[in-house]
This record gives sequence, structure tokens and C-alpha cells, in this order.
Amino acid sequence: MSLQAFVQTLLALLLAPAPSPAPSDERERPTAREKAALVVISGLPAPTGVGGVFVRRWNTDAPRPPGTLVFVDQEGGEIRAFPELPPFAAASAYGSAAEAEASGRATGRALSRNGIHVDLAPVLDSAGGPLGSRHFGRTGLALGFVRGLESTKAAACPKHFPGLGSAPLSTDNAPRVHARVLEEELGAFRRAIGAGVRCVMLSHAFYRRFDGRRALTAPAAYRLLRRLGFEGVAITDSLSVVRARWPVWWARRAALAGADMLLFTSPHDARRAIRALVPLARRGALDDAVQRILKVRRSLGFSLPNGW
Repeated sequence: MSLQAFVQTLLALLLAPAPSPAPSDERERPTAREKAALVVISGLPAPTGVGGVFVRRWNTDAPRPPGTLVFVDQEGGEIRAFPELPPFAAASAYGSAAEAEASGRATGRALSRNGIHVDLAPVLDSAGGPLGSRHFGRTGLALGFVRGLESTKAAACPKHFPGLGSAPLSTDNAPRVHARVLEEELGAFRRAIGAGVRCVMLSHAFYRRFDGRRALTAPAAYRLLRRLGFEGVAITDSLSVVRARWPVWWARRAALAGADMLLFTSPHDARRAIRALVPLARRGALDDAVQRILKVRRSLGFSLPNGW
């Protein structure tokens, strides 16, 4: 190469624009705040990025964030976020598993048409418990309802693990309710898990078997649930049943104990909880929960958020 050609080549290289930097994998990954928000279910209007929203009777028409799982209490009887939709009968009214299954199927189809993804039902607590007509007469009827729901595009979420049938009153009506772990109720949850449920809600009650702790903040409760073969998303009962510091304190305790999603009826509580969960997300404590949530999202037809 002549000296002139060499100089021209060198000048071309020096004057050429610098190549754009390759995209950073780090920037594509979800942030700690995004992970913390994904494990939260919030009442409406919900904070940005929450994994789920909880719709209630008085805000069924409120805007819902796009790409978010939508949860309701649609048990039947008086417990219906959508009074105009099935199931119209209370759980205690069913006489056969076929009837309960048909009702579950009709419920799932109606909820899907209204943009609902998860029904926080049925109650698997044994008959004779404190929830009155919300209890099915026997386990087979509740499982029929599960099968019906799961045959649609909606998912069932049985509750209240490990069972409230032995409790003297509902956890909705008192701050401290004690119950016992009954083999009958564990058997009901085991059968529901065998039927393919992707979601289970844990109880607010205190259990001696879990060192006297509330089930939803007790690591032993989540270990027991997993030993039954459950691989889906474990959700807490509402953490907004009290005020002050308790919802956020329970949220951290539940997340560390093994909860995958934390339910708040109060958007204010949900925002506070997300901030409190960010340090857990930074150290990887929410990673297993995030993966289970993403798996359930995929099963319900959701694409992954950008960067996930």
C-alpha cells in the first residue's frame, strides 16, 4: 500500500462515527421495584406495576391497569363482587357435585367475559365452620366447583388454607382467631391441588401447629402447603384488615415466610408495602415468588412484561 493510500485509510478510520454501544443486559432486567410490585395485589385505584388488582362490588367499572391479573370474591350467595353474575346460590345450597361443577363452569365463563382472571373461591373449610352458608356441605361439592371453574379461562383459588372449619368465628370479624389443622381439611386442599388449582389463599387464623402464628406469616404453613404438592401461587388473605404499621409488617413477614402474592384491599397499604418489599427484592428474596407468578400469568394467556 502506498503512503498516500495508508494515510487516507487511517483518516477514514479516525473520522468514522463510533459504533453504538451494545444494549446492556442489566438494563433489560426487571428492577427491584418492579419485582416488589409484581407480588402485590391491590384494591383500586392500584399503584403502578402491581401483579394483580382486587375488584369489589362498588368498583367493578373502575379502570384496571392493563396487563394485570384481576381477582374477585365471587363465591355465591351474598359474596359476589358482580351480583348479576353466577354463582347465584350460596355454597351450602348445592346438592350434587354435578350441580356445583356446572355452577363453577358458568361462573368462570361469566367472569372471563368481564375481564376477571382469578376467582378467590371456593371455600374449602369444612362444613359447620364460622362462615355459615359460605361452607359447602361436603368436600366433593367444593371440588366440583373447582373443576367447573378450572375448565374455563378463569382460575380457582381455594381458601382458607389450612382451614377455618374449627374456628369459633370468622377472621373477618375478630383480630385474633384460633383454629386447628384438621386432616379432613388438608385432604380437601390436597384433592384441589390434584385437580390442578394454580392458586391457594392462606388463612389469617392462628394455629398451634405453626408455633401459634398466623398461617399467612408462618413458614411452616407454606412448607405444609408445598408438601401437599402445590406448585402454584400462594396468596395471603387481605392484609388490610387493620391499620397503622400492621399491613406492611405482615407483608414482609408473609413474603419471607413463603407467600407469593400479598393481597391488600387498600391501595395506600399496597403502595407502602411495595416500598417495604424493595430491599427484599434487591437481595433475591422474592425471586421464587416472581417465577411462580410469571408461570401462572403464562397459563392465563399473559405475555411476559418487557425485561422479564
